[in-house]
Amino acid sequence: MSKPSAPPEGLLARAAGALRARFAGAAPAAAPASVPDPWLQAHAGKLCSAQQAVQAVRAGDHVFVGTACATPRSLVAALEALAQPPADVELLHFLTDHAVPHDAQGQATTRYRHRSFFVGADLRAAVRQGLAEYVPMSLARVPGLIAMGRIPVDVALIQVSPPDAFGYVSLGVSVDVVSAAVARARVVIAEVNPAMPRTMGDSTLHIAQIHHLVAVDTPVIEYQHPELLAPAMQQIARYIGSLIDDGSTLQIGLGRVANEALKHLGDHQDLGIHSDVITEAIIPLLEKGILSGRRKTHLPGRIVTSFAMGSRRLYDLIDGNPLFSFQPIDAVCDPAMLAAQHKLVSVTQAFAIDLTGQVCADQFNGDFYGGIAAQAEFLQGATRSLGGKAIICLAATEDDGRSSRIRPQLRAGEGVTIARTDVHYVVTEYGIAYLFGKSIRERAVALIQIAHPDCRAALFEQAQALRLVPADQKLRSLRAYAVEDEQTVTLKDQRGLLLRPTTASDGAGIRELFHHLPERDVYTRFFRRLRGLSNDDVQRLCNLDFENEVARVAVSGTREQPLIVGHAMYVIDPSTNLAETAFIVHPDWQGVGLGGALQRQLASDARARGVRGFVAEILNDNGHMLRLARSGSAEVCSENMGGSVKVTTLF
Repeated sequence: MSKPSAPPEGLLARAAGALRARFAGAAPAAAPASVPDPWLQAHAGKLCSAQQAVQAVRAGDHVFVGTACATPRSLVAALEALAQPPADVELLHFLTDHAVPHDAQGQATTRYRHRSFFVGADLRAAVRQGLAEYVPMSLARVPGLIAMGRIPVDVALIQVSPPDAFGYVSLGVSVDVVSAAVARARVVIAEVNPAMPRTMGDSTLHIAQIHHLVAVDTPVIEYQHPELLAPAMQQIARYIGSLIDDGSTLQIGLGRVANEALKHLGDHQDLGIHSDVITEAIIPLLEKGILSGRRKTHLPGRIVTSFAMGSRRLYDLIDGNPLFSFQPIDAVCDPAMLAAQHKLVSVTQAFAIDLTGQVCADQFNGDFYGGIAAQAEFLQGATRSLGGKAIICLAATEDDGRSSRIRPQLRAGEGVTIARTDVHYVVTEYGIAYLFGKSIRERAVALIQIAHPDCRAALFEQAQALRLVPADQKLRSLRAYAVEDEQTVTLKDQRGLLLRPTTASDGAGIRELFHHLPERDVYTRFFRRLRGLSNDDVQRLCNLDFENEVARVAVSGTREQPLIVGHAMYVIDPSTNLAETAFIVHPDWQGVGLGGALQRQLASDARARGVRGFVAEILNDNGHMLRLARSGSAEVCSENMGGSVKVTTLF
């Protein structure tokens, strides 16, 4: 994609150069006679230094500080440097960069109180030292509370572009809550930076609304995620990528893993972006034409966001580019708009989750870290969006590699950021669990399956002690399988199915499959007449050790609403190194090649384990299963057992 042409620098940018020259003791250069200076002439009295501008802050004021890569550093530094700082001033902000000074030991040295909706690297020390307070609430609610006066704003410190020919400056890379703060503030002080890109959308402010103009000429703050090297994080990113369908609308947020997941979407089509923030990670997808946004409901074809954090490459891309629509955060997060969006996918990184599904995402080892941002709105919007997916991701263990982040209960100092009722997908490096609509027992089992293997036994014991799972629930494997173990097959009638290993969570689906079988199929599978499956029966079919017992299921439908239509398993006899097989196929899926597909999956797995072959005992009149058993190998032996036939196939 070619770099968009930069808009005219504007008149105030020339005034900024003149202002710098005046501070340096030189005479300001005259503007070309052919270019009128109406905005400079009308607002020349507003031009001042940062030191002069912050004199407008009074004792007891609530001072809003602009966000992220548009943090007005020179204004905050001037406020900190005042010889006599005004008393009881509180700085209010979201995510900032160098808005809080620190000493050589990393301790915060700010002279003011801070109130923040996010605890990033800039604020962590100040929170620990009691110099800053964390407000746990959605950023999308902040503009409304500012407008009502519930969140007071007396002074707004922001950074903007130079004005255009009509006197409008752009809020640039950070629109978020700035408009609301400006509308409420008694005094608006703006750094005017010619390096700030002019973003399109609802992102402009007339120069008449600004009381003091401070010329700066510095690069816009740049941010890039550190390279994600940990294999566990890479695997999580791959799993997230596997959940995203063509045509989805993405909200990714600032999480490193979520941004890494974008690298695994290179074979997708017609993805869109509707997100609180955009980062550098979207550029490769744009260059490949993947982010067409054609299937978005709101502003199809446009990338909708509220702020950007990236390098100059990203800023040059958004500069004057109508492909991007920057809007206030409350507009981006409008609940009705999010719910109506096509296949909205929201990804949130978490620090811990308990076995009932409660998520902690803003505390780590007892310290506040990160924040809610706009995740609550996006998660709920994704759950209401047709085909949408709300995804929570976290590493299975802490950095020590031993302590599980999947806990029996959240620890003291780990608050519930996301309620268990709002959690749908949970992804670790060991697999994917879907929790929405599941019972406490089903949630606990599903989460134990994606915990670190060394932690599963202890988690299972603790789950039983807490009565989250019943006493008759067995721990045989509770394993998670890799997404790479899944296989999509197309049957003779062109219907597609997912073949995958069974999990301990498949019990309800296998019961449902059982009750669709005619009596004859039940008898041919179990060699006895059954009216239902006990818990022990179900666990023998799905809760396997995957060493001597292996099973696959065939699944139709979505991950959110799977329908098990086939089940196949084998059990190894160590004395012969042969495995006995058994199959169940839904009546509506018989005769289209499903049994053969399942048998091929089992045979491939068995060969990899060194199994010699399969053994199946089949009733004499079950011609279909006899043909299936004999089709697995060129070396077949059949033995008449009276009413049944024992078929042995060697690999």
